[in-house]
Amino acid sequence: MSNNERKVVSGCQRGFTLIELMVVMIILGLLAALVVPKMFGKLETAKTNAAYAQIELFGTALDSYRLDVGKYPATGEGLEALISAVSGAEEWDGPYLRKNEIPLDPWGKEYIYESPGSHGDYDLYSFGADGAEGGEGEDRDIVSWKGLR
Repeated sequence: MSNNERKVVSGCQRGFTLIELMVVMIILGLLAALVVPKMFGKLETAKTNAAYAQIELFGTALDSYRLDVGKYPATGEGLEALISAVSGAEEWDGPYLRKNEIPLDPWGKEYIYESPGSHGDYDLYSFGADGAEGGEGEDRDIVSWKGLR
């Protein structure tokens, strides 16, 4: 074998064949098919947990408001009373939220606040991903009067 023939043979041995590349792509596709659905399940759980955490933080802010003013904000005053004083709240010592804005739920919708509530002094809830009452999974309601899950 001449030197030129050896270079050609050794050069061909360094590359991958089309079949080898296809096998690797199929393996990567199978791995992605197994991992991606589990990650979406984690995203759903993370949004639900974030909504519960936000409701708990609102609850702390509402309790601080009540300690200062003597009552929870009325439904008409809403959560806005936590960031700006409302008429008749002379002892208001806010803002009661860290940022001067009312955050939306993890699905981009407003939380619903009612005072007096049907389940206590106030009800605070989100209807979940679908924005409608009831539902399962990511569509379930996240409410202030029940704990996580």
